Amino acid sequence: MNRVEGDLEIHLELDRDNVVTAAKSVGTMYRGIENLMTGRGPLDSLVITPRICGICTTAHLNAAAKALDMAYNVSIPADAHRLRSTTLMVEQLQNDLRHLFLLFMPDFTRPRYADHPLYEEAVTRYRPLKGQSTVQTLQETKKLIEIIAILGGQWPHSSFMVPGGVVSVPGGSDIAQCSHILSSFRKWYESRVLGCTLHRWQMVSTWDDLQHWLAEKPSHRDSELGFFIRMALSSGLDSLGRGHDRFISAGGPDLPRPDGGSRPLFPAGIFSPEGTAPLDPEKISEDVTHSFFKETPGHPFDSRTIADPYTEDERKYSWAKAPRYDGQPAETGPLADQLMAGTPLFVAWVRSNGASVFIRELARLVRPAMLLPAVEQCIAGMAHANAQYYTDTLKPLSARSFGTVTAPRGILGHWVVIKDGRIANYQVITPTAWNGSPRDKNEIPGPWEQAITGTAVRNPDDPVEVEQVVRSFDPCLVCTVHAINLSR
Repeated sequence: MNRVEGDLEIHLELDRDNVVTAAKSVGTMYRGIENLMTGRGPLDSLVITPRICGICTTAHLNAAAKALDMAYNVSIPADAHRLRSTTLMVEQLQNDLRHLFLLFMPDFTRPRYADHPLYEEAVTRYRPLKGQSTVQTLQETKKLIEIIAILGGQWPHSSFMVPGGVVSVPGGSDIAQCSHILSSFRKWYESRVLGCTLHRWQMVSTWDDLQHWLAEKPSHRDSELGFFIRMALSSGLDSLGRGHDRFISAGGPDLPRPDGGSRPLFPAGIFSPEGTAPLDPEKISEDVTHSFFKETPGHPFDSRTIADPYTEDERKYSWAKAPRYDGQPAETGPLADQLMAGTPLFVAWVRSNGASVFIRELARLVRPAMLLPAVEQCIAGMAHANAQYYTDTLKPLSARSFGTVTAPRGILGHWVVIKDGRIANYQVITPTAWNGSPRDKNEIPGPWEQAITGTAVRNPDDPVEVEQVVRSFDPCLVCTVHAINLSR
């Protein structure tokens, strides 16, 4: 597949009517970052792990720092929370819109949709590298990401977070510059993407509300959101790509309260149509029955990344592991966040219809409407004379700790075991590992393997429908796999 981060193959079995009867998600390269960490000092994780990915680099740094916060048994100051959360949310904002307009929407410009009434408009908006919306998205998100460079010193691969807080202290001019950039981005998002104010969009809580909003004004109908809704629904994407309907979210980011406490913007937990439950990290495990790895204990504290490229086990087909929660697969991403937040539009849709390509991308397209006010709150909260960004810490000789955050594509976790002042084991479970996992020991497909199954393909030589299902999860194989030398 193209237009995904990294190298991904999807192997399909079709029946005589060209309906997918089975799918395999094949990660084609091996990730060895975990083994690279063994024997190093704990602080090395703050420099090395952000280089797992050049897109969600801040999320990896945040997860690594949270793991060391736990290991060092330190609470970080409220202003450090604000700064960390600001950079994490800015990275999410950038990714959500770049994915939609640069990676997902160009599928509507392919020959498969040439007979669609909205095809010409789709080409005008989303033609790769030349479409009006494509160019604007690049311009606006490029400016937005400058906030991370201002607050953290550089982007990507920043290293400004440390156990106890952050080492970069923004001045008044830095905060003012970030506020200006964010204000400009918000104006573009409201006028071009939503076609209305954030306040107006937040009044949409039911399907009837959404239909009323769409018909209310030409600015709504002609916005990027309005066009997506019209194009996606008329193309049947609301009935395409149903998965297991089990969702996992790391929650967050943490937003400090005036009383000194904090609250997450999105609660952490597990959602299914039957209800929600708090996230229990002890229930997370990794299965490698169908992965090119040797079997090790399943919990990330105990598991290892031991490559087995020459196995003769014919069941194995992917370099991605299979994360499971309480033994079951779970989907992650913006839809999981909206569901855990109890956003009525998404909760009602999933409980009635299950997940789909349409509802996943809708959740991603409007997540910035929740993130932007939170970023504004964090930046404004740092603008005071007595800001504190660091609490001194003691280095541990031994610890078992972890950090989970909501990366742009969903739950990201770093687990570290420290012995005698050195890293004895380091394990990373990425969002795409959850979504793009192979089958497990019980032969249960991973989330997008399940979502692909049952898809009707118009042209097997150009299976756009399958690609749209997979792209609705926003794959990032760069985070999930890396390279291995297979020479003996």
